[in-house]
Formats: sequence, structure tokens, C-alpha cells
Amino acid sequence: MPQRLNTPAPAASAADEVPCTHLDTVAKFFRALSDPTRLKLLEFILRGERTSAECVEHAGISQPRVSVHLSCLVDCGYVTARRDGKKLRYSVGDPRVADLVVLARSLAADNAAALTCCTRIPGN
Repeated sequence: MPQRLNTPAPAASAADEVPCTHLDTVAKFFRALSDPTRLKLLEFILRGERTSAECVEHAGISQPRVSVHLSCLVDCGYVTARRDGKKLRYSVGDPRVADLVVLARSLAADNAAALTCCTRIPGN
């Protein structure tokens, strides 16, 4: 059973609604994970610190494309990068990211039939 990320917040009343900009930020948070290559790289990095070269080999795409995806993951706060000589090493800076991925996989598995049949969100 996956671990819970956090205790759910109490339901908000209409007067307590979150401004739209917050919803935009949350949507952007999920869009960063909506790309299969970024998700593949993130799951790879969750298993331990990785170099750019290791990420390129794992993803099976060009180094420039991997760099773009890694930069997105860093910019969005999922991954941190540190310089080690000429190499960049990537790691997950917040353990909640692993919880999020485990929970997402569990929810996707539980809802696989519905997700497969969904015509509103295009498949990759």
C-alpha cells in the first residue's frame, strides 16, 4: 500500500477558495510530469544520483533532448543538479517526489481501464 503524501486539508468554503493563480501553479506542477520522457528520467533518478550521460543512456534519446527534460525537472523543483568537475549529477531533493510517483502509479493502475478509454486526454 502506498504511503500517503499528506493528510488531506479540510474542505474549503466558497469564501476560502484559492485564487486562480494557485490552481495554475498546481496544473503546471502536473504538466511537468505529463511528459513520458520526463517521468522516465525522474523515476530513474529516484533510484539514486545520476549523471547526464547515464540519463542519456537510460532514456535512449539525444543528449540535447535529455538536457531539456532534465532542465525542466530542475526548474520545476523535482530534481537538483550539482556540478562534479565537468559533470552534472542529478538527484531528487525532496523525498515527497518519490511518494508522489508511487501514489500516481497506484492510482493509474487502479484506474487503468478508465484512463485507457478516456478520449478527452490524448495518449502518447
